[in-house]
Amino acid sequence: MIDWSQIRQRFPVTERVAYLNSAAAGPVSIASQAAAAGYYEKMMRDGDVHWNRWLADRESVRKKIAAFINAEPEEIALTTNTSQGMNVIVDALEDRGEVISSELEFPVTTLPWMHRRIPVHLLPARDGEVLIEDIQNAMTNKTGIIALSHVQFSNGFRLDPASAGDRKGAHALVINASQSAGAFAIDVKRMKIDALCATGHKWLLSGYGSGFVYLSRQLLDQSLPRSLGWLSVEDPFEMRNDEFRPRHDAAARVELGCPHFAGIFSLGASLDLIAEIGAENIQARVLELNQFATSRLKEDEWKVLSPLQNESSRSAETLVEVDEPGRVVRHLLSRGVIVTEKRQGIRVATHFFNNEEDVERLIAGLKEIRDSFRGGLPPANA
Repeated sequence: MIDWSQIRQRFPVTERVAYLNSAAAGPVSIASQAAAAGYYEKMMRDGDVHWNRWLADRESVRKKIAAFINAEPEEIALTTNTSQGMNVIVDALEDRGEVISSELEFPVTTLPWMHRRIPVHLLPARDGEVLIEDIQNAMTNKTGIIALSHVQFSNGFRLDPASAGDRKGAHALVINASQSAGAFAIDVKRMKIDALCATGHKWLLSGYGSGFVYLSRQLLDQSLPRSLGWLSVEDPFEMRNDEFRPRHDAAARVELGCPHFAGIFSLGASLDLIAEIGAENIQARVLELNQFATSRLKEDEWKVLSPLQNESSRSAETLVEVDEPGRVVRHLLSRGVIVTEKRQGIRVATHFFNNEEDVERLIAGLKEIRDSFRGGLPPANA
């Protein structure tokens, strides 16, 4: 049995607030903070003398990411955010045809394709879900790419990538995993994912400036990088400026110069914690907490907008309808409850470091709003 209370102690934010906001940005653990700070400490005291060790540690993190999603290390590149990773994916697939996506999508899943003047077809959501049948029916001889999020930022709908992968045909399956990596198990081989990008600052709990992109070996072999740097060649330390022998791994397309070591090492510490707990155990825990949260919200007669008709579509995010969401968020903040303001209401994110008491603090804060301010919410400065 996992002692979740012990795991919780590794996240100091839980001592002060009910942090239900990992879908926006997750807190870092003590270990991740130490990993990033340790790099700066060494840089401050020793300068560049640890360069070779840092490069070796970077490769260790690459292997951890590969194991985390069942990929090969050469299929992984370390990035600073999802946008960087998605643009690398577009570089590799821009000649594959038009794109099938969804109206629920976060902009970075669609805009880079549009920027290249590649048509993007946005499927309408049905009861808040993206249906596999609609994806399949949208495929034509002009489309060649399916670009979707594993979990939708907009309402928490969770796609089954394996079902999409089984029906993709000749299309390339591109997954934005920013709202799932760190909360849900990912297996790129089993799910038949061709390319995937994720940021580290959300559910991976490693802070801003960390992330990764996956390009399948087949995709790497079929495409060329659009950008390169001095580290993109086979032996960069020869410092040749008269000969071009490019590497053919994913890193060569992204890691164009000196690495962002602090973000990489923080991500590595987060992956160590995930490996210690187990990705499947984390998935079970976040779903358990989400079920508890939605049950309590319904008991208190709050309208849940996230699609819950199919348990397999549930994620760790809950969209709740409230009036004047900005003021609700500020009131909850004053009560030590952190959530995200959305146009329709508030978004609640339950990660593995959360517990049932965090949810009860949310419910109490919402009840206070309903019971105490029926004549209108208090002024913004109350």
